[in-house]
Amino acid sequence: MHLPPVRVGFVGFGEVNTPREVIERKCRWARQALEEAGLQVLWTDPVNDELHGEQERRARQELARADFDLLVACVAGWIPSQPVVNVLCAFAHKPIVLWGLTGWHEGGRLVTTADQAGTSALRGALEALGLRFRYVYEPADAPGSSVPQVVAFARAAKAAAMLREARVGMMGYRDMNLYATLVEQLSLRRVIGPEVEVFETLEVLQLAERQSQEAVQEVLDYIRKEWHFQEPVPDSALERGVRLYLGLMQKAEERLYSAISLVDVYGVKKLLQFPPAMVLMLLMDRGGVAAIPENDGLGAVTQLLVRYLTGQAGAYFEFYEFFTDRLLLGVPDFVPAAVVDGPVTVRPCQFGALAAGVLNVSRVRAGRATICRLSYREGRYVLHAATGEAVPPRPWAECGWAEPAPQLPSVELLLEAPVEAFAQQVLGQHYILAYGDIRPQLAELCRLLGIELI
Repeated sequence: MHLPPVRVGFVGFGEVNTPREVIERKCRWARQALEEAGLQVLWTDPVNDELHGEQERRARQELARADFDLLVACVAGWIPSQPVVNVLCAFAHKPIVLWGLTGWHEGGRLVTTADQAGTSALRGALEALGLRFRYVYEPADAPGSSVPQVVAFARAAKAAAMLREARVGMMGYRDMNLYATLVEQLSLRRVIGPEVEVFETLEVLQLAERQSQEAVQEVLDYIRKEWHFQEPVPDSALERGVRLYLGLMQKAEERLYSAISLVDVYGVKKLLQFPPAMVLMLLMDRGGVAAIPENDGLGAVTQLLVRYLTGQAGAYFEFYEFFTDRLLLGVPDFVPAAVVDGPVTVRPCQFGALAAGVLNVSRVRAGRATICRLSYREGRYVLHAATGEAVPPRPWAECGWAEPAPQLPSVELLLEAPVEAFAQQVLGQHYILAYGDIRPQLAELCRLLGIELI
């Protein structure tokens, strides 16, 4: 997915007795480093500790006119703490980076402006003031090495801001009477931010019936172009799913949903006799909406968390088997195209008493991966994350599918940590997968939101 740019407010600090051109030069380097990393920097001129506080007031006024996700307080040299606090407290509602720069080598010696004297005097004070901040310093023997830390915190701050505005649509409620998928709405709004709205399946069916044949045909053309069918499936067998997708997308666009979860087993499958795999595929691949079955509210929020941090789709997987050194992760319905190795592949399949539907049987990409899940327990939010190597699975089948049973989309994840340690912390049957080791990004966001990372 395309992420909006991270907008950074930036203000530098340095003592009045330090040459102004030195402070400006060092702050200019810091701004340019952030811009080269892809951040949008909205800056005001550096502030010093002049007697009347005119520079403090000017910085507050100029920054107050800007729209940014976090504020970088760039300490380019020693400065008494009060001028810095006077500026930062005006933006106490924003995440803040306290970034101490470093000196430079000239004529065989280190020239310093005592940047860390300024930051070390400030760190404890900002903590005591209750500001949400990250302390980063430039090592004198590795200048420039702290920039990725600032960027990581900035992206976490952007993700946190996006979560505050996110809405999750829930068609139905508590599929299969599950517990792990439940949402405690007030604490979710307070700690993380998303609103979870429940709407009725009947409303979507009514919307589906009103979709024009032209709109249906457009999606059918997309399906024929993008999906590889292992066996022929007529358009008439696909139209019901297309209409349900269009009805859900109309609802999502009206209510600005970033994610949707369906009442699946006790709803669409039980009452409509229709497996909604193709609907979920279309929501993610064509609609750009995160999708997860079984009224999994916290699973949907975990998807958004992964999306907003990394720009990845945030595919859901379920646990099928634990081995001594790995997990078998699979899905009984769909995966988004973003995690598919090769073409998106589907086939008509039947499970139990359900009418035959289109099942995604695509191969899943291998590679280094992270799985994670958000949960609420004992009055607090925790995020469980683990990394490993995703490899192609051995031949396997889920009992209940009509023969020849399909090979469901799946991977075996060789965990870095012992499987037993992972199993004793597991928080639910659904985990969200992202490629690469995203634990550092998760740690930054958890630190910012006050969530425990396990």
